[in-house]
Amino acid sequence: MPATEAIVAPTETPVRRNQGLKTWLTVMNATLGAIEQTVWQGRELAEKALRAWRDMEAGVELAREEYELIAREAAQWPERIKRLSKTGWMLTRLTTSYRFWGTRSAFMSRARMVTALDELHRNNARRFVETSLQQGGAFLKIGQLLSARGDILPEAWVDELKVLQDRTRPESFEVIREQIESSLQQPLQTLFADFDPQPLAAASIGQVHKAVLHDGRVVAVKVQRPGLSELIDLDMALLKLFVGSIESLLPPTDLDTITNEIERTLREELDYRHEARWMSDIGARLEQVEGVIVPKVIRSHSNRVILVSEFVQGSNFGTELNRRQAAGDHAGVSNLLGRLLDLYLRQVLQFGVFQADPHPGNFLVTEDDKLVMLDFGCTMQLSAAFRDGYQKVLGAALVDDSDAIVQALADLGFRTRSGKPDTLLAFSNALLNQIRNAAMNMGSGKMVWPTADDMLREGERLFRMAEQDPVDKLPAEFIMLARVFTTLGGLFVHYKPDMDVNRYLLPHLIGPAFQAVRG
Repeated sequence: MPATEAIVAPTETPVRRNQGLKTWLTVMNATLGAIEQTVWQGRELAEKALRAWRDMEAGVELAREEYELIAREAAQWPERIKRLSKTGWMLTRLTTSYRFWGTRSAFMSRARMVTALDELHRNNARRFVETSLQQGGAFLKIGQLLSARGDILPEAWVDELKVLQDRTRPESFEVIREQIESSLQQPLQTLFADFDPQPLAAASIGQVHKAVLHDGRVVAVKVQRPGLSELIDLDMALLKLFVGSIESLLPPTDLDTITNEIERTLREELDYRHEARWMSDIGARLEQVEGVIVPKVIRSHSNRVILVSEFVQGSNFGTELNRRQAAGDHAGVSNLLGRLLDLYLRQVLQFGVFQADPHPGNFLVTEDDKLVMLDFGCTMQLSAAFRDGYQKVLGAALVDDSDAIVQALADLGFRTRSGKPDTLLAFSNALLNQIRNAAMNMGSGKMVWPTADDMLREGERLFRMAEQDPVDKLPAEFIMLARVFTTLGGLFVHYKPDMDVNRYLLPHLIGPAFQAVRG
């Protein structure tokens, strides 16, 4: 397991013990500091409220509005303090257990050490999952985002965090009704002719209900859970505190960029107006693509916390893949995965804007075999320079031109600590080798998908290289691209499609190059 080498400490010196104690005390101090800061902020809030009340008593008209705003904010503080104590204590326990691991492991055999470390990872991940499910909202979303980050978390963590993808508790219908009516300033029956109180799906940020407009259109109503925006600052501060405290135990990489991207995407997801804009933008670009549907936004019923769109009936993408595989329909499996690959190559290399969460739950397959794309809350826009640079990396990888790969990655902003390209090339090969092999060997009978052991060995090799010469700088755009293509890669390795990759890949590489020559 890649993370094994990071935390195993065969010998424990006084210096390492002192460093561990220092880090543990730093985490404890930072947690207490966060609590203290929360208390002081609450105290300042009380003083503001007192001043506003005195102004109101004196007849200042604007004071009433200010006081009402303060009262709403004050109502959040008891919940914030409760949340901080639970989450902060859980993260402190996790960090402390890892710091004491160095001492424990010094008395274990090598074989026992590996097993014990896996147990430690799993126990800590389960604590994280339990707290995420209890706290919900923004913290649950952070857990879901981390569940897709096998590049920075040990395998045991990723396995346990996957539970968060489908264990979200829905809000009650009364809460949803209140959120809709207060947000859109109209009664539910005025807005909809019919509204199903049972949600179709529930996620960390919101849940989706089926409804009918008064003109007869069937729609999907995505409603954000109330009170989330007030919790983001606190939850992200706790996450950064935790990651910072165990940074030395994680694979060496640009963790600041990764956590900043998690925060950016989380904040964007809390404003459904962003999602509505990207949904319409990408939908318009894909209108001429046969067999792809993006539901249209109903703007009259949408705002920051409500998103209403056309309802499209279909089966879950993952469920459909499993059905076809069980029926022995290998051509059908390959066709679906090939179209999904084409959809992302089109977005990334042609549009320069892409939905960055290719989870099977975000796609449907209709009865007439059309692909329905959902959930644009996590969307990334690429600059023309970055899009062109990524295209160069992909093209150079296909012909195995290492010099061109290194130059393109440097132009995009990748940097290793030493300035040497070896680690960058290793990671580039890990991401793109499978595509190159598929493109080169298709039709030759030589196409072999990697086994779990193959991937484990490759991960261990990459981790050793990253330890020796870490990648200190990653462009923010690459964080989302890596998320997309590692998720797609996981689907391909799992289902092992027998498909002609060139059919989907080459039009996106040759087309722009040909246009550039003609221009």
